[in-house]
Amino acid sequence: MESDAIRLSHPTKSLQGTVELTGSKSESNRALIIQAWGGDRVEVSNLSSAADTETLKQALNSVAAVRGGKETTVIDIGPAGTAMRFLTAYLTTATGRYLLTGSERMKQRPIGILVDALRALGADIAFEGQAGYPPLAINGGFTQTTDKVTVKGNVSSQYLSALLLIAPTLPKGLRLQIDGELTSRPYLTMTLDMLHDAGIQHSWQDDTIYIAPQKAQHCRLTIEPDWSAASYWYAMVALSRDAQLFLPNLKSQSLQGDAAIADIMAHFGVASSFTDGGLLIRKVTDSPSTEINVLDFKECPDLAQTVIVCAAALRRDLSFTGLHTLKIKETDRIAALQNELGKFGVKLLEEGDVYHLKTGELQQPKRLSFDTYEDHRMAMAFAPLALAFDGIQINEPHVVEKSYPDFWKHLKQHGFVIT
Repeated sequence: MESDAIRLSHPTKSLQGTVELTGSKSESNRALIIQAWGGDRVEVSNLSSAADTETLKQALNSVAAVRGGKETTVIDIGPAGTAMRFLTAYLTTATGRYLLTGSERMKQRPIGILVDALRALGADIAFEGQAGYPPLAINGGFTQTTDKVTVKGNVSSQYLSALLLIAPTLPKGLRLQIDGELTSRPYLTMTLDMLHDAGIQHSWQDDTIYIAPQKAQHCRLTIEPDWSAASYWYAMVALSRDAQLFLPNLKSQSLQGDAAIADIMAHFGVASSFTDGGLLIRKVTDSPSTEINVLDFKECPDLAQTVIVCAAALRRDLSFTGLHTLKIKETDRIAALQNELGKFGVKLLEEGDVYHLKTGELQQPKRLSFDTYEDHRMAMAFAPLALAFDGIQINEPHVVEKSYPDFWKHLKQHGFVIT
């Protein structure tokens, strides 16, 4: 999908059939790091086709090819945020010299907290540009000076996961103390569960996680399809005239925090039922529940854009909490949502840590054009609005390649007209 903009519509507003989702990007990226130090003992199946995962895979391959070399190896991960965090930690354990960089937006995304934690352990990392931000100069193969480190829990769970993923390879192991409230806990438990699947034991008492030095056991890490990708189909079902979609291989007991979309969308008229083969989602009412007035995204911030846009189209004046991490993502997602919702008269108002959706002035413009801000989730969160309006335009649609490359192809397969 190379065009600068696409027009999107759905003539029937009805959805039926099966959607084969790619493997979870979050699980895939963790599996690749475990495989990188676990070697032949760790097999990975159903790896995500997302651009971020391909980027991380290629970076790890290049590290393996030059390990121990005296020349500095430049690794450019573009806009792949997870790859930046995970590689920052992993490269400190890989013998060699590395310059880790990324896109212009990546150079604006903070990483100082993770660098400080790694330095406390003994790692040799320097900021090549602005202090606290990429690019990073990393001298790998450091001598560990302590096993204890403290990291704030309310900034990014990826900092914590990055440290835990290398913990088994550290000569002294790791005692990771979480300072304050923990954001996105499901992503942290995903990391620990996947390490456990590779034979790595841990303890978590009060605010401290301990992992001793260990080697991976022979294992196969099978990646579940991506619940984040599933969330967009939930929104489409909610906004459809009628819908019944089957999503193969999704599990009721998932490692992914974004599986919370099933419970959230029950309030938007979408029913979920699991079978041995996957998940069936159906539109069951045009009168969504009014029992809930506040939704908290602290545990699943990647669902926020999808749910907020869907709520706006359904004229649900809800309030939202747990959005504080959205301002440091691929773009400032709060500002981006406010700009784009405003194009059809909806307001997202900030009141401290709470955001209020106001739909009383919602309009039905004949032409709606949405910008995507180099953010894959903006494109996919707003695409379902083609079911609520006569047609919409999505600018820079290629951004979906970051996490869901087949998104537009799948929409075409289910009745969307894309020009």
